[in-house]
Amino acid sequence: MPLIAILPGDGIGPEVTREARRVLERVGDFTFEEAPVGGAAYRETGHPLPEATLALARRSDAVLFGAIGDPEFEAIERSLRPEAALLGIRKELNLFANLRPAKLFAGLEDASSLRPEIARSIDVMIVRELTGDVYFGEKGHRKTPEGLREGHDLMRYDEREVERIARVGFETAMRRKKRLCSVDKANVLETSQLWRDVVIEVSADYPDVTLSHMYVDNAAMQLVRDPGQFDVIVTGNLFGDILSDQASMCAGSIGMLPSASLSGEGGRGMYEPIHGSAPDIAGQGKANPCAAILSAAMLLRYSLGMAAEADRIEAAVAKAITDGARTADLGGSLSTTAMAEAVLAALA
Repeated sequence: MPLIAILPGDGIGPEVTREARRVLERVGDFTFEEAPVGGAAYRETGHPLPEATLALARRSDAVLFGAIGDPEFEAIERSLRPEAALLGIRKELNLFANLRPAKLFAGLEDASSLRPEIARSIDVMIVRELTGDVYFGEKGHRKTPEGLREGHDLMRYDEREVERIARVGFETAMRRKKRLCSVDKANVLETSQLWRDVVIEVSADYPDVTLSHMYVDNAAMQLVRDPGQFDVIVTGNLFGDILSDQASMCAGSIGMLPSASLSGEGGRGMYEPIHGSAPDIAGQGKANPCAAILSAAMLLRYSLGMAAEADRIEAAVAKAITDGARTADLGGSLSTTAMAEAVLAALA
């Protein structure tokens, strides 16, 4: 029986992962084990990513992650803040490829920040590199020769890192419409110039995929002007973080977007909604569980090979939305649990 590790985390994380687990229990037989992570783990153990949590993640078949972040810990050492756990688990499990689909569900046109006729066209998969870039580069504070305080963060990629994420982008495009847009800032950054050079080299192995390139500032503009032009976007850690959040508002709400973080080694991955911990609404039953539920569907598809069950869950979410189920972020009034109940009813 597959082992699914559940790491609920902080804020609304426990609320949404609880509902995602209920949906998983409806479609299959799994073993679940839960462990603390982020601020919740720091309170218990003094570290945001305890060894026991990491050990569970390593021996599981897949990880369902909630959300991390707690303003209570903003003043402590950066390496002990809740967010350090997310970076740490990605690095330890070699989760270098992040897949973030953004698609507007029928009926949510009015929830999008875009005009309905534009919003309907969005159906993009953003492939984001996860273990490089400025997030993992050398960083710190120092003094300039003039005695001024200066912060520094090193943006870096080597060609191997670019090649492996490029291949994920091309393989993803092969399963969709065979169009890949590589997003960089090669007109300014040497890191991006290497990125573009390597992506072009890898493209020779995928002659059926149409490759294009776009600077990140233009890509941000095009996502709101004409999102339908994109099928698969492959980009670095920093740019991918920004563009995927932007795409979420094009698709109606950040509460609807799932993600998968994959290692390329076997089927193990970590699955999480792209929203944060939202401490302002934690414990109030206001969180939208759909992103977590759709993340569970991705878990079935990519880690457990259960595509039919994943399809059922995705169809149930679509039906619940079509039938009028809405949480507050979508302009409705359903609670977290009531929204999950609507999905479960559609699943039946």
